[in-house]
Amino acid sequence: MVEAIVAGHLCVDIIPQFSTDAGSELSAYLAPGRLAEVGPMTLSTGGAVSNTGLNLARLGVDTRLMGKVGDDLFGRAILDLVRQHGPELAEAMIVEPGETSSYTVVINPPHIDRMFLHCVGANATLSAADVRYDLVAEARVFHFGYPPLMPRFYADGGRELDEMYRRARATGVTTSLDMVMPDPAGPSGQVDWRAVMHRVMPHVHLFVPSVEEWLFMVDRARFDRLSAAVGPDKMLWSLDRDEIRSLAQRALDLGAQVVLLKLGERGLYLRTGAVKGLGRGGPGHLGPWRERELWQPAFQPDEVVGTTGAGDATIAGFLAALLRGASPERALAIAAAVGACNVEAADAVSGVRSWEETLARIDAGWRVRGA
Repeated sequence: MVEAIVAGHLCVDIIPQFSTDAGSELSAYLAPGRLAEVGPMTLSTGGAVSNTGLNLARLGVDTRLMGKVGDDLFGRAILDLVRQHGPELAEAMIVEPGETSSYTVVINPPHIDRMFLHCVGANATLSAADVRYDLVAEARVFHFGYPPLMPRFYADGGRELDEMYRRARATGVTTSLDMVMPDPAGPSGQVDWRAVMHRVMPHVHLFVPSVEEWLFMVDRARFDRLSAAVGPDKMLWSLDRDEIRSLAQRALDLGAQVVLLKLGERGLYLRTGAVKGLGRGGPGHLGPWRERELWQPAFQPDEVVGTTGAGDATIAGFLAALLRGASPERALAIAAAVGACNVEAADAVSGVRSWEETLARIDAGWRVRGA
């Protein structure tokens, strides 16, 4: 039986290398009329399908990827890069003739939060009908990521997203959903996300967004006020524990069974309710997962090289731990550890270690931030 299927947004990431000796202001790199010298380029797959899926594979989880690419140069590069991690990973991929593959230019200078130039490409036509439900029916976990970057999944009040999760949940698989920040000035930023999530969440076992993404979706006015007051990159530190608790509770009230909020450098927050079932990928004994509230501080990486895909890697660690029957406390620690390993490399995959190496690093007394 395949353990995990990861579907959704997929692209190729183009990541220039910036000097660690350069300044900490964006103007040191980007200014009208200026040529800024950078180092070698890292070319890697990106998006939830790659970042979560390939890291699950690195953690020893038998995984299949479901995404859509065009029959162009970037599409061939994406498939080649995926197959380097295992030819079986690409078995369920869709190659759409005549479409443009998605790509992202990742601007990730040291000491500055990363920025993205993104082309949605073939992700724009991915739909619920593209999912291989025959394979989902054989898997233990079905994880889907980044609906705000896929117009078919937020159009018409989230009808396609709802249909996909209904069909997936009906197979008995454990369903997991990750988000990405909608573009405030673009079409995804005008969507009534509260209505979409009210429709979809009853079919989601595991809801795993960042706290900022979830705040945007359920309280846009509060998000906009914080963004104007402190800036998007400092918003996380303006949310106190009570507000984070309240945000998690709103997801539970909508029907999610387990809510994992990613808090960046602050770590992770887990909140559960009266868990009634977590599908085939869930633990055999649900007692330890019921009515839980846990805070997990972030681990201190040896060096922060890049933060691309850190949230997706964190989810991979959490899903791998769940599939192996870990307790909630252990699953959170493993999730945080995989996320910390991720930032020790420029791309979204190569920093992540094997399952055994990750556990050994935790058990050796790896320091957490603030300790």
